[in-house]
Amino acid sequence: MSKEKARAVSFLFHMPERRGSSRRRLRGRAALRSPSATGTRETLVDRAYREIRRRILDNEYPPSHQVLEHELAANLGMSRTPVREALIRLKNEKFIQIIPRHGMRVVPLSLDELRNIYEVLTALELMAIERLIRTGAHLHALSALDESITEMEWSVRQRDTDGRVHAIELFHRTLIDRCGNARLASMAYMMWDQGHRARMATSRLRIDLEESNQEYRAVANAIRCGDIPGAIAHHRAHRERTSRVIIGLLEQYRLATG
Repeated sequence: MSKEKARAVSFLFHMPERRGSSRRRLRGRAALRSPSATGTRETLVDRAYREIRRRILDNEYPPSHQVLEHELAANLGMSRTPVREALIRLKNEKFIQIIPRHGMRVVPLSLDELRNIYEVLTALELMAIERLIRTGAHLHALSALDESITEMEWSVRQRDTDGRVHAIELFHRTLIDRCGNARLASMAYMMWDQGHRARMATSRLRIDLEESNQEYRAVANAIRCGDIPGAIAHHRAHRERTSRVIIGLLEQYRLATG
């Protein structure tokens, strides 16, 4: 790896987290799925699982990151037993590898898997957009779409890359959640996590943020006008371009496997 790439990767993995209003208001899917969010009593295993999973999804533990079990337990402020059980759950979900006497290692992103995921997610979102407009649900979704784009634009000005990621995900979640098809939403969220990891891993390396924001605005404007062909065309073009950018960065900086 060249010195320039090494500096970029070091910058990527050691940037301090910004904690502005967008970060507080917009949370990723990891938070939405946590046991405490559902109102059930959270065990130590649940807490360890939720926190380690969040760190992986939000790139605090980037691809190939390795940490010893006892260090992880100390960091979480609990004994090794619940941490070990949480790691087994994460291993079964293919987020980590458990390495005897060496703790855990975050599984690298798979480029082939990401290509497949982006292809399916794009198809699902295009279906969601068409259904959103045909049923008139877009009239109730526009405020959330506009809010997410405003957050994207504010985040670019503030150089708040994490806040922008969460604003982007609010946009996509709005399309999925408001379309009125629960089965479609369930299928989309089954594949959400790897896309989130890829977005977080490359967010500080991208130079196309203004262009991307304009593309989101074009999608929202077409939805506002009830223009199904236009909204679908804008969203497909945006998804195809950004997936190429993200996969290209993952390849360039060796953040994923083939």
